[in-house]
Amino acid sequence: MGLIDIDALRATPLKTDPYDYLVVPGFVSGEALTQVIADFPDIQSTGSIPPSELDIHGRFDALLEEMKGPAFQKAIEEKFGLDLSGRPTMFTVRGHCARNNGKIHTDTESKIITVLLYLNEEWEAGGGRLRVLRSGTDLNDAAEEVSPNGGTLLVFRRSDNSWHGHEPFEGQRRAIQMNWVRDEAVVEHEQRRHRFTAFLKKLNPFGGTRAAAREAM
Repeated sequence: MGLIDIDALRATPLKTDPYDYLVVPGFVSGEALTQVIADFPDIQSTGSIPPSELDIHGRFDALLEEMKGPAFQKAIEEKFGLDLSGRPTMFTVRGHCARNNGKIHTDTESKIITVLLYLNEEWEAGGGRLRVLRSGTDLNDAAEEVSPNGGTLLVFRRSDNSWHGHEPFEGQRRAIQMNWVRDEAVVEHEQRRHRFTAFLKKLNPFGGTRAAAREAM
C-alpha cells in the first residue's frame, strides 16, 4: 500500500473561488504519517531547502518518490485540466518557520502548479495556517484557512491572483513544496537559489532574508 491517498485526491472537488485550488485532509495519514515524520530530515534552520542538500532516507524518501510518480501527476492533471507531460518537477523541504515568513504573494510566473504537503502532527498555534486570499493586500480576506497538520495536502494553480500567506509563526513547521514548472532552466535557477539560501542559513540558522520572508508554504 502506498503512502499517499490518491483516491481521496480524486474525490476532492476543485474549488475555483478565488482561484483554482483544493485541500485534502489526511492525504498522508495513520501509520504512514507516523513513519514519514519519523524519517523527516533533520533541519536546524528556517527557509526552503532542496532535497539534494538533506539526508533523505526511509519512508520520507519513499514519499517523495510517490509524489514524483505517474499516478499523482495524472490525478493533478485531471483535477486542473492540464497536460503536465514534459513539465519538470521541483521539490523543496522546510522544517522551521521564521517570524517574518508568510508574507502575501502569488508564487513566481515560472510555476504552473504548487503542491504543499504538511507533515506536522496536531497544530495548536494560531499562526502558520496558510490562507487562500482574495487580494494581495488583506490577510483577513480569505476564502479558506488551511491548518498545516496531519498530512494535509493543498494544491493550487499559480496565477496572477493566486494570493496566499499566513499569520506570523516561529518554530517547527514541517512541509514539502512541489512544483510543476515551465522548463528545466527554472529548476536549475530555483535550486541554485535555494542552495545558496541554505548555505546562508547554516551560517545564521534562524536569521531572515528578504526572499525567505515571502515564502508561505
